[in-house]
Amino acid sequence: MIDRQRLEAEFLDLVRISSPSRREGRMAERLRATLAGFGVPVEEDDAGRRVGGEVGNLLAQLPGTADGAPPLLLCAHMDTVVPCEDVRPVVRGDVVRTDGTTVLGGDDKAGIVAILEALRVVRERGIPHGPVDVLFTICEEFGLLGAKHFDVARLRARSGLVLDVDGVAELVTRAPAANRMEFTVHGLEAHAGVCPEQGISAIRVAAEAIAAMRLGRIDGETTANIGLIEGGLAANIVPNRVRLRAEARSLSLAKLDAQSRHMRECLEQAAGRHRVALDGRERTARVEARVDRDYDRLALGDDARIVRLLHRAAAGLATPFRTRATGGGSDANVLTGRGLEVANLACGMRAIHTVNEWVDVRDIVATAALLVETLRLNATT
Repeated sequence: MIDRQRLEAEFLDLVRISSPSRREGRMAERLRATLAGFGVPVEEDDAGRRVGGEVGNLLAQLPGTADGAPPLLLCAHMDTVVPCEDVRPVVRGDVVRTDGTTVLGGDDKAGIVAILEALRVVRERGIPHGPVDVLFTICEEFGLLGAKHFDVARLRARSGLVLDVDGVAELVTRAPAANRMEFTVHGLEAHAGVCPEQGISAIRVAAEAIAAMRLGRIDGETTANIGLIEGGLAANIVPNRVRLRAEARSLSLAKLDAQSRHMRECLEQAAGRHRVALDGRERTARVEARVDRDYDRLALGDDARIVRLLHRAAAGLATPFRTRATGGGSDANVLTGRGLEVANLACGMRAIHTVNEWVDVRDIVATAALLVETLRLNATT
């Protein structure tokens, strides 16, 4: 049913197109032409302008061929992580890699190709299906910005699939909410050689706080990380300012709040231990903290319609299938947070975000076949 040769050729073509976040213009141009070939208009929103990119999100809305069938959303993102310039795919049997100097871009071009092939097959074979909203987003790898700036009121579908996770024949129904944090530690500058005792080292305060924090894998549902540290002016100046950028993620909102609070308290407690008397005044280190919800959690039950639909589709193909949780965020988190029922379907990508990334073309073929069966079943319920 799936044209493997066509699918593989399209995948190889797409991964050769460089499309880092905010520079998805060439990729969007190619996809716009492909979608237009389905005979439907392709709309572009203003997300690109709002995030400083070349192009916005693309939306194509295919009419249904089965009366009364509910609309379904199929979504993938156009951008890839770097390094992604001059990708040279290397094909060995069923496996596609690169020459080791770049990522492959299977994240998320495997998802895009699976969607496009599934749509071709249902059209070519006259398989009845409901209306399909196809959404290709920008800047997923840069904070899910494309999805965050997309107006879901433009969609007909209230449920659907994002294709953007490693593995095959797996459906991610649980993914963490995340808090984005920025902490600024204020100390007091002084000459490091002449009078260091008159200063308060913001770096030392931050170091003590970080040493006291629970970081990395906190438990089975929660992670936390300090990802960026900036501060200091020169080796001979006691540093008066350090900025930390951090995140925490959890499948449990209570645990997420507790972890974020813990990180903030570690900094505040460390700052409170550092004080100096100068010119008749006591100076104390202090901390400015900003904690923002980066994205909401994905939490679909087994009774959700999209989950039941995928189980039925896999059963119809006699394909082993499971639902699972992940520690990563995706556009599915954002769309679910906007009131849609969206799960994240595995599409064959492996070792993502590394130059060792690879895909097995058979996995993308299997994903496209699962989409075809999902579209068919969606028209019968």
